[in-house]
Amino acid sequence: MSTPTGDGLAQLCFFGLFSLQHRGQEAAGIAVSDGQRARLHKESGMVSQVFTPEVLAPLTGYHAIGHTRYSTTGGNSSRNAQPFLVETMSGPLAVAHNGNLVNAMALRDELLARGFALTASSDTEVITLMLAAAGGKTWEERLERSLPAWKGAYSLVILVADRVFAVRDPWGFRPLSVGRLPGGGHAVASETCALETLGCTEISEVEPGEIVTLQGEHLHRRQAMQPAPKQARCAFEFVYFSRPDSTWDGQGVHAVRQRLGEELALEHPAEADIVIPVPDSSIPAAVGFARVSGLPYNDGLIKNRYIGRTFIEPTQSMRERGVAIKFNALASNLSGRRVVMIDDSLVRGTTAGPLVRLVRDAGATEVHLRLTCPPIVNACHYGVDMGHNEDLIAARLDLEQLRLHIGCDSIGFLSEPGMMRAIGRTDGYCTACFSGSYPVPVGIGMTKTAFEGTIA
Repeated sequence: MSTPTGDGLAQLCFFGLFSLQHRGQEAAGIAVSDGQRARLHKESGMVSQVFTPEVLAPLTGYHAIGHTRYSTTGGNSSRNAQPFLVETMSGPLAVAHNGNLVNAMALRDELLARGFALTASSDTEVITLMLAAAGGKTWEERLERSLPAWKGAYSLVILVADRVFAVRDPWGFRPLSVGRLPGGGHAVASETCALETLGCTEISEVEPGEIVTLQGEHLHRRQAMQPAPKQARCAFEFVYFSRPDSTWDGQGVHAVRQRLGEELALEHPAEADIVIPVPDSSIPAAVGFARVSGLPYNDGLIKNRYIGRTFIEPTQSMRERGVAIKFNALASNLSGRRVVMIDDSLVRGTTAGPLVRLVRDAGATEVHLRLTCPPIVNACHYGVDMGHNEDLIAARLDLEQLRLHIGCDSIGFLSEPGMMRAIGRTDGYCTACFSGSYPVPVGIGMTKTAFEGTIA
């Protein structure tokens, strides 16, 4: 973000990051610039753990970027926390990145061959150093020279001494929006919910291939690269990732999730007494399923919303209880009833079975599992940490094997056409994790921890 006065800039950035906590829970950081000097604070932990009033106080300036880390390249270690900040001949440069470069390994090898010393195992460091070393008289020139080399998913915010840049890849994989702050200036964020939290107006998407420059009251938009002929917005943003009060590709996430449930009810009805969601992302879909099926909707699972991803290791006995740490079942709503349980997706398959048992132990006579997307059978290489192909349970087991493994009475996945009907689009989306059709070639052997070998 960039403001003409700088009043409360770090605090605004904090509240923006707090609104995006669901997108990354490993680390958080904020970098600010006063026009000459940049300051940075970042640590492992949640936004509210990393930033206190005492930490925010010295982060003064007119321009700032922030990040909550969700690792897709590079392990969960403090050296990979973002933003990355370096000093260059042209002044400070800080970069924060959402997405995943599929050619990061080749780019990293090229930097090493040129004599660069890398200290992290993240593709964001690769982006930062490439931009710092790019030729050109201005940061705009350096950025435009660097963009063609980056393949894959990248939504970037870039801080230099006197401005902020927002950049989105030409395929449009990951969301990025910009809005006008009520006190003057502009802010950019991965989701519109964060901009609305800050009171922004005139909210619009950063277009694929576009560079948006934020400098106080001034905002400049430039189409630096032609959008890819075949757009590749992430369908999983609607299924799970985005907050329901966000807008993505001009559509409300909550409304799309309700339609996912409606399509699911049409494709996979069930003889049952009650529809329950797995909170929180599946609540709108369960409402939609209940509306179309005519079955009553009710709560069956209560989620402890204060757990999140904890840095305090539970005891072995608590680990064995699995999802019971995070969920309690409402026996009064479940006992003696045939239950349709709506969940957003099935990835590694570690929670579905324990959830079904939890519902059965509460007295449900039948449990019918319904998922609001197709089976995930291919790893994502564009910014969603789904693990490798062998980690995906639907890639190893057929439908009946899945049902037996999970322990439900029936299982139904929404089809890809049904998912796209709910989204309201026929093309322009990446569905590689369901279909195996990758819009940008991903190569072989690139894994999340590929750069960890030499830096332990």
